[in-house]
Amino acid sequence: MPTITTKPPSGTRDFLPAEIRKRQYVMGIIRDVFERYGYEPLETPSFENIETLLGKYGDEGNKLIFKILKRGEQEGSGAADLALRYDLTVPLARVVAQYQNELPRFFKRYQIQPVWRADRPAKGRFREFYQCDIDAIGSTSPLVEVEQLAAVGDVLTRLGFDDFVIRLNHRQVLAALLTRAGIEPRQHAEALVALDKLDKIGPKGVRAELAERGIDASAADALVNWIGADPGPDVLPWLRHELEPLDAAGQAAFENLAQILGAERSGREPGSGKAERIRFEPGLARGLSYYTGAIMEVAVPDLAGSLGGGGRYDNLIGMFLGRDVPACGFSLGLERILVAMSERAMFPGAVARGAVDIVVTAWPDAPLDRAVSLASALRDAGLRVEIYPEPDKLGKQFKYASSRNVPFVAVEGDDERAAGSVAIKDLRSGEQTSVQRNQAAQFVLQRLSLAAEAHGLRSGRRTPD
Repeated sequence: MPTITTKPPSGTRDFLPAEIRKRQYVMGIIRDVFERYGYEPLETPSFENIETLLGKYGDEGNKLIFKILKRGEQEGSGAADLALRYDLTVPLARVVAQYQNELPRFFKRYQIQPVWRADRPAKGRFREFYQCDIDAIGSTSPLVEVEQLAAVGDVLTRLGFDDFVIRLNHRQVLAALLTRAGIEPRQHAEALVALDKLDKIGPKGVRAELAERGIDASAADALVNWIGADPGPDVLPWLRHELEPLDAAGQAAFENLAQILGAERSGREPGSGKAERIRFEPGLARGLSYYTGAIMEVAVPDLAGSLGGGGRYDNLIGMFLGRDVPACGFSLGLERILVAMSERAMFPGAVARGAVDIVVTAWPDAPLDRAVSLASALRDAGLRVEIYPEPDKLGKQFKYASSRNVPFVAVEGDDERAAGSVAIKDLRSGEQTSVQRNQAAQFVLQRLSLAAEAHGLRSGRRTPD
């Protein structure tokens, strides 16, 4: 009989408690920031009708869609009628078309759910992973992009990133650039796919891929040389000069980019402490074919790939609705954020430590209700409590608590019961203190608070009701 592997499928993972605590911590901050900017929650099914997804991501994206074969009598056909969702943007477009009469004029939603891609797994890159999206539907105003840039910046700042940059470009500015470089409009989509790989394969690799896609060598050289240029601090005058003369579409794109940069900078008042995080990036392309305007991507030093990205996609919803609806969105890559934060040891001690603040020990021949009532009183005060279920030796119970990174143990033996007290042992220092039973919770809370202050952390524990 063949051995059945216990490993999850390649590109997927099991999440044990320590990892889930980190994920919940990050997602909690993301939700809080998004809601502060007026975004509301939305969830959609894990799989969609296959025609909903195909043709929305370009040829490269179509190859990465996980297809679900027909079932029942049609199972043997090998045909697919459903597919796991590739991202959260196309499902949103379907929802807007389906519920257009029930949604507000300006619909702002956030969505935190898993997506699936038939990709080759790599470090920080999985076949099943969570995306954390915000999208704003119904407005062409550049204020939409400005607000999304601010929200993403706030999320990353609250998580503790201090070296990120949000790269900004515009699809129509890129189109003007491609045309100026000598690339025919019919070849623009192919050129953008190659350009999107710049971070992975470098300028030399982009030149080679442009050649493979049938783009003239002189045009490829002009494009690669231009995107490698340093615009300096005065980005907009440089860009206007480089793109002259601009056609109507290029001029409108330039003005839109100028409005976004100008409004974003005006939001950073002197003394606010907000660093200049937004940077125009000539080589930023974003490979998905549905982008129509501004495009954005988060870059962090020493991290392959980005922490997230997005842009404006004013035509996508029209594929479902029959008329164009302006839309713009940004997607944060939860998995890459978690990898980066783990490598940099960025999680607060309370998150990394564990899910229990104190273990109530078991005492031989002691009534069960004593441990239960003590645990209940500690929980009512806001502490996370576990009762050790077996009357083992105290040393064994202490060792168990220590193995779970629990900072405190409560002992209520015969002497303590007689005196109406509880012995609280701090496993971090080894110190043991006897306190009155009704003061045990406050004692532990104060010790935890002092430890948090010593590490410059803010406790997320609720206060007593």
